[in-house]
Amino acid sequence: MSGNLVVHRRIHSGEKPYKCHECDKTFRQSIKLTRHMRVHTGDKPYKCSLCDKCFSQSGNLQAHKQHVHSKRKPYDCRFCGKWFKSNLGLKLHVYTHTGAKPYSCRHCSDCFKSHYQLKAHLLKSHDEGTWFTCHICLKKFNQSCGLKVHLRRHEGAKPYVCDECSNSFCRAAELRSHQLKHSGYKQFCCGSCGGYFKHKQTVVEHFNGCSVKLGYVHIFARQD
Repeated sequence: MSGNLVVHRRIHSGEKPYKCHECDKTFRQSIKLTRHMRVHTGDKPYKCSLCDKCFSQSGNLQAHKQHVHSKRKPYDCRFCGKWFKSNLGLKLHVYTHTGAKPYSCRHCSDCFKSHYQLKAHLLKSHDEGTWFTCHICLKKFNQSCGLKVHLRRHEGAKPYVCDECSNSFCRAAELRSHQLKHSGYKQFCCGSCGGYFKHKQTVVEHFNGCSVKLGYVHIFARQD
């Protein structure tokens, strides 16, 4: 029997013979256990050739190059015309227009727009998965990248620097948001009236009011 068929059959049987000795998480393939162990060891063998960032998986490195170093955006939204660097980014964006929540919890009836929202729900509501805990304040995160950014705030580290005014930021997203002040570029589009805005929160607030005026149902969830 071929190795691929053996692995495929485990999808149906639920068999996960490879177990992590650190957190008891199990996997169908040995390669997935090897990748998972890097969460515990901190090993990041894949280094970006364009900056100093390192990654635990080659796929994350490729995604980093596409999102951070490439300006190419080949995927466009058929609802509002906004362009995206990845198909996943476009897919998640389209949910804001359709209201679709394709990721369902196997323990309850809750549904979510993204895998990451479902993962956070499983941790918080059903204690399924691995928490990443800050050793300074004991705050918990459902993703290692969230903990990494949080630790920067403790350390006061701001590695993302604006090349226009030298302001520095803790997160790349904060820098991108700041750079809009210099460029004047408005990347967020209202799906109701077609108006463009610089910031996501602004278009969310606008859309909720705009949809009422035009008789549409709210599709943006409230953001605290």
